[in-house]
Amino acid sequence: MLKLIPLGGLGEIGLNMMAVQYNETLFVIDAGLMFPEEYMLGVDFVIPDMSYLKKAGPKVSGIVLTHAHEDHIGALPYLLRDINVPVFGTAFTLGIARHKLEEYGILPSSKLHEVSPGEHLKIGKLELEFIRVGHSVVDGVGVAIRTPYGLIVHTGDFKINHAASGGMTTDVNRFARCGEDGVLALLSDSTNVEKEGYTASAEEIGEALYRATAGHKGRVIISLFASNIVRIGKIVDIAKSQGRKVVLDGKSIETSVNIAKSLGLMDIPEKLQIDINRVGDFPDEEILMITTGSQGEPMSSLARMATRTHKRVSIRKGDLVILSSKFIPGNEKAIGKIINKLYRLGADVIYEKISDIHASGHAFKEELKLMMTLTRPKYFVPIHGEYRHLVLHAHLAEKIGIPKERILLAENGQVIEFDQKGGRIRDRVYTGRILIDGKGIGDVGRSVLKERRLLSEDGLVVVNMAFDEETGIVTYGPEVVSRGFIFETESGHLLEDAKCVILEIVEEVPPETPNRIEKIRTKLRTALRQYFYFAIQRRPVILPFIVEV
Repeated sequence: MLKLIPLGGLGEIGLNMMAVQYNETLFVIDAGLMFPEEYMLGVDFVIPDMSYLKKAGPKVSGIVLTHAHEDHIGALPYLLRDINVPVFGTAFTLGIARHKLEEYGILPSSKLHEVSPGEHLKIGKLELEFIRVGHSVVDGVGVAIRTPYGLIVHTGDFKINHAASGGMTTDVNRFARCGEDGVLALLSDSTNVEKEGYTASAEEIGEALYRATAGHKGRVIISLFASNIVRIGKIVDIAKSQGRKVVLDGKSIETSVNIAKSLGLMDIPEKLQIDINRVGDFPDEEILMITTGSQGEPMSSLARMATRTHKRVSIRKGDLVILSSKFIPGNEKAIGKIINKLYRLGADVIYEKISDIHASGHAFKEELKLMMTLTRPKYFVPIHGEYRHLVLHAHLAEKIGIPKERILLAENGQVIEFDQKGGRIRDRVYTGRILIDGKGIGDVGRSVLKERRLLSEDGLVVVNMAFDEETGIVTYGPEVVSRGFIFETESGHLLEDAKCVILEIVEEVPPETPNRIEKIRTKLRTALRQYFYFAIQRRPVILPFIVEV
């Protein structure tokens, strides 16, 4: 029995992780994270629940990475902490992964193995071939898996653009040869299935950026994803042609560029690049800065420039700021705030809604159809996307001739099985999300998030009291303190009246009552909730601290 087990990425954007299992052989494709949703207050990021892999233990033989984006490699350190197996990836992907593992202090114990497009790899009884795919990051690959029941093709994140260069071209010929050999199942990226036509090429975006910056007399600041090496290379070419100096600002951008330069994927002439500390030594019309913050991240370089908290650069009148990236759903408000601040400081701002200065790395509808036509799969499995993306991709497959009964629309945890009789969805394994907050792993759950939401909405009221242990008489308090609830100077009477409510509760519970303190605590919470809601229609969190002395 061959099993494909999605542990993340089917029904959501991010958390991409797929287990492939044949008898005693099991390996994992990708180990991605997801950035927190709006209700996940205080959470840094989210990783897939890896219980299934931990339970499999010795069966896990390796981890295969398709490319270097966080939604595909971000959970790798957490997986390797529990299951230290070989990791396979291309040079740039492993370069980014190596840097990440070093930050987590587990690089010395990690076993990283570089692979190249066209290379074959044996894991147990399964043979893998890596196929070059174009994406918004260099060195991406899809994976063709030769199994006893047929060929499984996993596209990874991809787009098809014949004008692409620099390791960004999808090898359509190799996918077509897979189709000639016979593909049992195609697992294909669904992210942009809603978009008609074809994606724009890097060359088109480079030309758009050139037109946007040509003739500008002030500084040019371009914000983008740090992993978009090809676009950074295009921007460097623009700087060279316009007589500008290149400034890199942001740890992630510097890391990506240094890795790309070490692999020969990028070249920035020494005389062209200057340190950010030397920005003031050159006229504004000679400065082109490449930075982070295109998603409105509050601590990014661009955000700090816009709020004048950046140590070296502040936005000023005459600057041209270009956000060369897509607005990721959920980030629109944060990005809008940054754009407004940039305008207030006198900058001109260009972003995707007013100009075509970003090209997606995910295939549009016509490219998705082309991938199916090239591979001619017997079965089709849509992957990587929210549930509506998976459904629409399934409909698209049906339109081009794949029978409905051979389209396997699965979600996280549903086991896709293949044997001599064919393929089907059967059984389910446990999957879920682990919330990462600081150094805590999984210690923030639904109840903690609910408490954080309540604290953020209605605040906190603390009651401090002390009782004489022998007599039961109040010796201190009641003291009532609030945080995030009301201005005490404005509504001081509210807290003073709350003291009366507290003393009434104390009188209701005689000193000889068993477990008196605990009963007072319980009654206090209920009575104060009712009082505050009646008085001001708010429900603060009530924390009574009562001791006997």
